[in-house]
Amino acid sequence: MAERGYSFSLTTFSPSGKLVQIEYALAAVAGGAPSVGIKASNGVVLATEKKQKSILYDERSVHKVEPITKHIGLVYSGMGPDYRVLVHRARKLAQQYYLVYQEPIPTAQLVQRVASVMQEYTQSGGVRPFGVSLLICGWNEGRPYLFQSDPSGAYFAWKATAMGKNYVNGKTFLEKR
Repeated sequence: MAERGYSFSLTTFSPSGKLVQIEYALAAVAGGAPSVGIKASNGVVLATEKKQKSILYDERSVHKVEPITKHIGLVYSGMGPDYRVLVHRARKLAQQYYLVYQEPIPTAQLVQRVASVMQEYTQSGGVRPFGVSLLICGWNEGRPYLFQSDPSGAYFAWKATAMGKNYVNGKTFLEKR
């Protein structure tokens, strides 16, 4: 109960030492569709659950795995609208890079820039942290890449990982392989 007074401020720590808005965003990710990324020597596989919430949905209108450039793609767990905002932002960042350097953005640079956007939303007024984690994969210089970014703006490189519902079981399964 003591944490309620801290849930509206992005940068105020609760008595237990947590940023409550980040905790809410992480809870949205943990309740999201399970997503998995696996890096191999010749590419990366991204997969997610695509469950129809209604028979009235047009299946083609729901995009859970999105291309950003010809060599970078991403998938999410968490809140779909937040994902669409980040997809748009990632595409814009990739286009800006291409306009300046006349070459595709390296995967690691795009990950760093998208994670910076996510981190800005943890401390800017009038916004809340994105309730989404991303798996970002790419192919540069003959090598595959797989990264995960979380709502705090932290990002990590992985060989294989899982996120979303039951992510602990997913990671355990991947570790045994």
